[in-house]
Amino acid sequence: MIEVYSWATPNGHKVHIMLEECGLPYRAVAVDIGAGEQFEPGFLAISPNNKIPAIVDPDGPGGEPISLFESGAILLYLAAKTGRFLPDDLRGKYEVLQWLMFQMGGVGPMLGQAHHFRIYAPEKIPYAIERYTNEARRLYGVLDRRLAKSRYLGGGDYSIADIAVFPWLRSWKNQGIDWADYPHLKGWFDEIAHRPAVMRGVEVLADRRKPLVDDKARETLFGATQYRRR
Repeated sequence: MIEVYSWATPNGHKVHIMLEECGLPYRAVAVDIGAGEQFEPGFLAISPNNKIPAIVDPDGPGGEPISLFESGAILLYLAAKTGRFLPDDLRGKYEVLQWLMFQMGGVGPMLGQAHHFRIYAPEKIPYAIERYTNEARRLYGVLDRRLAKSRYLGGGDYSIADIAVFPWLRSWKNQGIDWADYPHLKGWFDEIAHRPAVMRGVEVLADRRKPLVDDKARETLFGATQYRRR
């Protein structure tokens, strides 16, 4: 059974959804990032960047255990392990991979900044709010144009690219988005949201997550604790 060290965040949900879609047995191990559990030595041993998610698969390559961190790497590993959600042919594979990298390099980091400055920052900085809200809208526009001519992000079939992007768009309202501006993306979003494995995946550890109103949790996530050398 694969152990998933995770929390109910977009990056965590990517892996939860992939495991549900693949039908792999797994056990979710909560890593409470507001309480600082991501800095504990046991977790750092498998995720040296102190970020969730990470996995331990006792049946890795060659039948030996393997641990992995970084959600994109985990999606690629699980796709290779199961032969699902990543095309075998080279052209199809790279169609998917470019959109996976788009999520990892653009959608995740930029929407994360939009969340931070719009919702979590102790000081509301107009320049930062405008910059990252505009970038969120630009990225939504890129996705909308892609889905105007393709059923899924990587082409005609549902893939790890869709699995990677979807969780980040669930907080569209906090990102300053009006779905009316992105009709093709909204249709895709609604379709993905109704997949049974997706509905199960986004519920994993969801009951453990609390609103971020605690000053100690804010300091742990955004203050000096995050940047302490370990």
